[in-house]
Amino acid sequence: MIIKDYNYLPEEAKKIRSEVFVKEQGFYDEYDEFDDIAKHMVVYSNEEPISTCRIYYNSEKESYIIGRVAVLKEWRGKNIGRRILNAAEEYIRENGGKSVMLSGQVRVAGFYEKLGYIKQGETYLDEGCPHIWMKKNL
Repeated sequence: MIIKDYNYLPEEAKKIRSEVFVKEQGFYDEYDEFDDIAKHMVVYSNEEPISTCRIYYNSEKESYIIGRVAVLKEWRGKNIGRRILNAAEEYIRENGGKSVMLSGQVRVAGFYEKLGYIKQGETYLDEGCPHIWMKKNL
């Protein structure tokens, strides 16, 4: 497995996000202005894209943000999510980041907690799906 990063939203990341967030989970507003400024990471297995996330700095939160973490269904439960998050955190450390935040779906908050993320504030709805901000100091 290899992880590549891009300074633009590659087709491989679009495909994964469309499959996971739009087709599987029913979100509509998948793409936004942060895609234009983010670093995008894609995990490949034998040249097949299987996971993605994006990273950008948010001056309002004074933290890097990891978002749109997606793993194709058939690859879940194989530590792919952990791998891409570790790679994203390493990129953030290399760029002087001291903390990272993410807006996680409440149903998978336990996964992020196992990786050291701590819930921040109250849950809120994003397209009807409960989310919560989570933070990790690096």
